[in-house]
Amino acid sequence: MSFDGLFTYAVTKELKEALINGKVTKIHQPYKYDLIFQVRAGGKNHRLFLSAHPSYARIHLTNESYENPSEPPMFCMLLRKHLEGGVIENIEQLEMERIIMIDIKSRNELGDLTEKRIMVEIMGRHSNIVLIDKERNMILDSVKHISPAVNRHRTVLPGNEYVLPPSQGKLNPFNADEETVLKKLDFNSGKIDSQIVQQFAGISPLFAKEVIYRAGLVNRTTVPKVFLSMVEELRNHQIQPQIFYQLNRELFYIIDLSHLESNESKLFPTISELLDRYYYGKAERDRVKQQGNDLERFIVNEKKKNENKIKKLQTTLYQAEKANQFRVYGELLTANLYALKKGDKTAEVINYYDENSPTITIPLDVQKTPSENAQKYFSKYQKAKNSVEVVQEQIKIARNEIEYFERLIQQIESASPKDLEEIREELMEGGYVKQRQSRNPKKKKSLKPSLELYLSSDGTEILVGKNNKQNEYLTNKLAARDDIWFHTKDIPGSHVVIRSKYPTDETILEAANLAAYFSKAKNSSSVPVDYTAIRYVKKPSGAKPGYVIYENQQTVYVTPDEDLVFRLRKG
Repeated sequence: MSFDGLFTYAVTKELKEALINGKVTKIHQPYKYDLIFQVRAGGKNHRLFLSAHPSYARIHLTNESYENPSEPPMFCMLLRKHLEGGVIENIEQLEMERIIMIDIKSRNELGDLTEKRIMVEIMGRHSNIVLIDKERNMILDSVKHISPAVNRHRTVLPGNEYVLPPSQGKLNPFNADEETVLKKLDFNSGKIDSQIVQQFAGISPLFAKEVIYRAGLVNRTTVPKVFLSMVEELRNHQIQPQIFYQLNRELFYIIDLSHLESNESKLFPTISELLDRYYYGKAERDRVKQQGNDLERFIVNEKKKNENKIKKLQTTLYQAEKANQFRVYGELLTANLYALKKGDKTAEVINYYDENSPTITIPLDVQKTPSENAQKYFSKYQKAKNSVEVVQEQIKIARNEIEYFERLIQQIESASPKDLEEIREELMEGGYVKQRQSRNPKKKKSLKPSLELYLSSDGTEILVGKNNKQNEYLTNKLAARDDIWFHTKDIPGSHVVIRSKYPTDETILEAANLAAYFSKAKNSSSVPVDYTAIRYVKKPSGAKPGYVIYENQQTVYVTPDEDLVFRLRKG
């Protein structure tokens, strides 16, 4: 657990320094569990991000952009009513719990001063954000409603008294001394790191294991000294916000974790920048997974249907390619008409098409004359010959469909919720899924697809399309003839365009990195990326959306770098 009580303490201090006496100018709720407070403090505009997401609950300042719904949710409207225009008077952590209280003083409709409090409870799947009237300690509303049937200890519903989550009765490590630590830990029982977690509030296994590692020889002398020394550093905000890269996962914390096996880590100047970077794309991917589950399942099924279709067509093709045998039968029967009569079940003839001239048996229809039997085999030959061309064309169409669905699957992997809707619209327009029926049909405005903007190290604009609609708009409509176009070589991925005729080598490599990152080869190394001028990129007549052919290309090899993508991103 990276976001423990000590981490919450450090975040609270960072927020307090940045936001105290700041004015809340705007509130947004981009998603069900997430809120953005725009705060003007210290002559600067800040964006405070609060989340009660079951897996990604957190609070920090953010530089990320979020798409807001056309109509704000009810909770957002209530927050605007009570808090917009208000001043943040205090930000405090509740003891060493993962609970932060934000006190805001504002005026009501009558112009009277009122005090409201936001309780941000960061508790995994039980996380919540609650707005309360501070004077009456009454809940006005919350992100999640909890009825008595769900939790007997506390009801979180409008109009109820706000009750804190049950205390665990642990000791605040900031109030501990060596004697207290020795009393709380039983060195004869072992598992000292687990005991530290159980006895002291706000301590996670990560912190406790680091104490044991730094203590070296675990005894009554080393452990208390190391523990209190580390706690004192955090009390004085001597922190090193870092992301640690393990074999199969990433961890973050506010001190150096020497006990981890991997030595690879990245240091950040602030906790907020650390959290922005760590959660980059993670919560959004979770939302996309939930919202696009049915869409992805449909596309995967369509891809499988075409793969099975090709198998059946290849069987048909194999049988059709045996058509030459029917022609031979027809010609051999024609050459031996004099020796055959109506009613014969078979014809024993010499196959002079075979250099060994073997005798073969040809099945006959007893109801037909020898001449009619010969014509029957000629007809079978002609039919099989014609079907080969049809089957080959069908296989080609099915392969194109598979390639199309593979592109869509890759696009869903890097999509935002808005991108999903554009993919869904594309499938409707292509006739793959039914159009949604609206009770009040209104003429839908044709909106330009929203592209992602990046700035290279020298300030050159780089645009990225993340689905076929965006790719089509970027490449065929928006980009100038001399802009430089990028795409992974023979790998499904995004169209990337540098808005410059003569980009620097560094900008070319950065654009190539974006193309590799937003492709099926995202997790590969030395990914081949082709680039050429837009003038050499064409869409074939009748091709699927986003499909192009190109020439005069050059190829560079890059390894996708998420840190670079994060750094270049601007909107």
